[in-house]
Amino acid sequence: MRPVTVTVGPLTASSTNNIALAQSLADAGALTLNGSLASGGVATIANPQQIKITSIGDDHAHTWTVVGTNWAGNMISETFIGATAGNSVSSVLSYLTVTSISFDAATAGNVTVGTTGLGSSQWVRTDNWGTLPTLAIQSVVSGTVSFTVEGSWDDPNTLISPVAPADMVWDSTISPLVGVSSSVMASWADAPLWARVRLLSGTGSVRTTFGQYSNVLG
Repeated sequence: MRPVTVTVGPLTASSTNNIALAQSLADAGALTLNGSLASGGVATIANPQQIKITSIGDDHAHTWTVVGTNWAGNMISETFIGATAGNSVSSVLSYLTVTSISFDAATAGNVTVGTTGLGSSQWVRTDNWGTLPTLAIQSVVSGTVSFTVEGSWDDPNTLISPVAPADMVWDSTISPLVGVSSSVMASWADAPLWARVRLLSGTGSVRTTFGQYSNVLG
């Protein structure tokens, strides 16, 4: 596997309504995307991040469906349960653009949609053919951040039992790359199928390079 470099951050600041201003739905349908990040019915986030939906009333008995694009401009979507009164629910995926947010019932009151200030990098597919299992990792910090490097054995691309991107399970407990706030070099003895960097807080950015060495002798 050739070295692959990804960057996460700086992220748009957390906001309750920069994607959709306060509004309610009288029946099942889509919200109007009219926040400060929206233009022509599409919200664009400078660096992909998770979004949050805040409910004035109790919407937890019904579900939201969010549609948009990821870092590469590929379409992504996910469905999640609404929030209880006065609370927010957040997406699992990080969005570059949001093109539709719909609810399967009338809302219990006004809702707003904004950014969380949190997000993850592009996913890196490791090489489990012809390379050593060790994954070398170098993260370079710019500014103030806290981040975790995560891995997953789930795979949305396999023909046998694929896992939807929003349902993938990521291991965020692999030391020493948990809650890091400075530049670091480390390695994992057994590379997962996928790796990513998740930004936990801060206004800076993290540039991370992943690499594996070949075990083929030439």
